[in-house]
Order: sequence, then C-alpha cells, then structure tokens
Amino acid sequence: MIHLPVLMIVLCLLTAFVIPLLGKIKPQIIGPLVRFVVLINSLLTFITLWYVNKNGMYYYHLGGWEPPWGIELSVDYLSIFMLMVINLISLLVLIYAQKDLAHEIEKELEPWYYTLFILLIGAMSGLSLSNDFFNIFVFTEITTITACGIIAVKSNKVCVEASLKYLLLSTLGSGLVLLAIALVYMVTGHFNLNFIAAELPNAVSNFPLNIVVSLALLIVGFGVKSALFPLHVWLPDAHSSAPTPSSAILSGVVVKVYAIVLLRIIYNVYGIEIFTMIPIAEIILALSTLAIFAGSLFAIAQEDIKRMLAFSSVAQIGYIFLGIALVNHFAVAGGILHIVNHALMKSLLFLTAGAIIYKTGIRKISDLEGIGLKMPITMILFSIGALSMVGLPGFSGFISKYYLVLGAIDAQKPFYALVIIISSLLNAVYYLPIVIKAFFGQNYGTFTKDDIPRAMLVPMIILGLGTVVFGIIPGNLFSLVQKAAEILLAAN
Repeated sequence: MIHLPVLMIVLCLLTAFVIPLLGKIKPQIIGPLVRFVVLINSLLTFITLWYVNKNGMYYYHLGGWEPPWGIELSVDYLSIFMLMVINLISLLVLIYAQKDLAHEIEKELEPWYYTLFILLIGAMSGLSLSNDFFNIFVFTEITTITACGIIAVKSNKVCVEASLKYLLLSTLGSGLVLLAIALVYMVTGHFNLNFIAAELPNAVSNFPLNIVVSLALLIVGFGVKSALFPLHVWLPDAHSSAPTPSSAILSGVVVKVYAIVLLRIIYNVYGIEIFTMIPIAEIILALSTLAIFAGSLFAIAQEDIKRMLAFSSVAQIGYIFLGIALVNHFAVAGGILHIVNHALMKSLLFLTAGAIIYKTGIRKISDLEGIGLKMPITMILFSIGALSMVGLPGFSGFISKYYLVLGAIDAQKPFYALVIIISSLLNAVYYLPIVIKAFFGQNYGTFTKDDIPRAMLVPMIILGLGTVVFGIIPGNLFSLVQKAAEILLAAN
C-alpha cells in the first residue's frame, strides 16, 4: 500500500515514454491507454486515502534512502486531496478530448498531445507529493514545459504566441524559485522540507534577511505560475487560445497545484510566525482583493467566451490566495475547498464552451443569444457552472465562499468578507446575462437536441452533477479538506 503514490508518478512517466513508440505502431490505442492509466491512478488515490485514514499520514523514501540524502514523498491529506483533483478532472477531460481533439489539432499531433498530457499529470502528482525543494523544482519545470506544449500543439500563430509568453514569464518565476531555494540551502544546508523547518528558527535569528527574501521570492515565483494578479498576464491568452481540453486542465487544475505547493511551504516550512513577521500576508490579501475585482472587471469587458472564462480564473485564484493569507482554520479550509470547487466549475464551463464551438463555431458572447434552444443540455450545464461561480446556495461555489467569509470574520477582517460578497455580484454581471439570453433571448424557435458526441456530453454531465452534489451535501469532501487544514495549522 505504501508504494502506491510513487507508482502513480512512475505509471505516468512510463506511459509518456511508451506513447511515441506506440504512435509508430498502433496510434489508435494511445487515447484508451492514457485514459486507462489515469483511471488506475484515480483508483490508487482512493486506496491511498483509505490507507491513510486507517494508519495515518506517512513519508515514503525512494529506494530506502532516508533524508536528508534520499528523496522523500509526503503522503498526507493535502497531497491526497490534490491527487484526487488532478486525476479525476484529468480523466473527465481526457474522455471529452477523444472526440474534441479531432476538431482542434492535426491527427498526427494527437500522440504528442497525449504524451504531454500524461507527463503533465505525472509532474503535477509529483509536485503534490514532493517533500524536498529539489524535486519540487524539478516537477515545477516539467509541469511548466508540458503546459506550454499543450497550448502550442494547436499550431496557429495565436497559440504559439500565447505559449511563448507563458514560457517566458514562467521561466522568470522558476528563476525566482531557484534563487529562493539557494538562499534557504545557504543557511540551513538542507533541501528536505522537514529538515529546513527544524533549522529555520535558528536561521531566522542569524540570517533574517535570507529567510525573509527567500519567502518573498517563493511567493512571487509561484505567484507567477499561479497567475496571481498582477502576475497573471500570461493566463488570458494561454487559456483562451489553447485546445478546449488544455484550457480545462490548465484553468481547472494546473494553476492550483502551485498554490498547494506554496500553501505547504508557508505553513509547514516557514510557519505562521515567520509568515507574519513582515507584512507579506497583508500584501497577499491586497493582491488577492485586486485579483478578485480586476479579474471580474476584465471578464465583463470580454466578447470571446473562452477569454471571459480565462479572466474569470484570475478572480478565482484571488479567492484561494485570500484563504491562504487570512491564516485561520475557516479561511484555509475555504481556500483549499475552493480549489476543488473551481476545478469542477471551470472545467465544466470550458468544456461546455468547447462543445458550443464544436457544434456551432460561435465564440462571441453576443452571438450566443438563443443557443439554449439549440443546445439545451449543454447550456443547462453551463448555467449550473455559472450559478456556482456566482455562489448561489445549492451549488458548490457557495460552500467555499461561505467558509472564506467565516474566515475573514474569524480573522477580524470583515472588509474581506465584503469583498467576497461584492465580487459574487460582479460574477453575476457577466455570467447571468449569458444564461438569460441563451434561453430567453429569442422569441422564436423550439428546443432541439444538442447533437454532440456522447464522449463529450458525459464528462460535462458528471462535472455538473458534482457541482450540484457538493453544493448540497459536501460532507465527505469537506471532511477531507478540514483534515488537511488542521494538519497545516497544527504544524505551527
């Protein structure tokens, strides 16, 4: 049982190695193989969760080499939570992709797309589990390069330009992270996060500038990769121009992995005392507030539906960082919960937008008037995602926003509770008109069938059901989130 987490990473890496060979022999089995591997990883994640519930969290040492010399994986509730989000969302996106990719990229590029996709899943899994700075950096670079690849694979000028912009800015973020790691290693002599945490109290008294600067560099570096405002400038182009499956996985999952890594580093390594020693938390709160409002205002101004959804992600990232910086149980739990809720909502919205483009070729929001009559199931599912983004009760988005509001009140900072409430009204400004015009924008016409492949429809329905179910009965999911938040806060 204890070997399952590393097996998940190895399975992805081996599959990525095998796919180019299969592309020359039997390219038709590549898609089913990748989906099978991700399904196996999803099952292994649930088995690992069962094992941790029964025996408690543990550390896995590759090759039996213990730290500080060996590579260590941390198998706890936070890492398992992120593995569930990565594998389940990726599986649904890959099912959708088997029909959509034929309309998005050239046939001969599909094997390479699947190679990049499964490598991306493996790298994100490694990031979620790694408990040392060296492997965090390695998996960060693999995640960045493969994410750029699944954007540029749609070989047109816009995608290549967006991918290049993403690569340049993300490389800058990587450089800042590497410099931060060097500063930490300089004063602690360790890469392992537990060993660093044990040495930091002494290092802070002797080398306070190193520690403060390294924390600032990590926040900016991972902030670039997470698209925290104003470090978000790569995201709108990258997410809106990429193939729909790429947009869904990038916005729904990839940017959240970096937030999880940063959350673990802040709470488990530096600790709340160092985090609040200088006003870094206040700066993150200010940037989160700007992200929430700026992302919403930019989204209101968009005419392209995928670009509107991309700017909406900037605002949603703000909620997650708000939870990190409020530093209490309600806020941290709300921020972690918003990761999975946003993964559900935004993946659903991107897939439904992709289905509309697949069927009609329409991207302009103003041209979607009456689309609910032509594609009723798709637009009902889009409406579920939109209402959840607004934060209406009965949808999953409401639950995480509710706990973020409680966190703001518990931190005695009611201003941020007001920010969340006002931002929900802004979300309504750009989501609800689309829904209303889709169903009530024309006085003529009758409902017809969506007429899209079942492989595209089923993942959207599952995501829509998940958005509703976790909005009504979030118990088991929130229990996992609470355990993750408790462990993070207990470390201080």
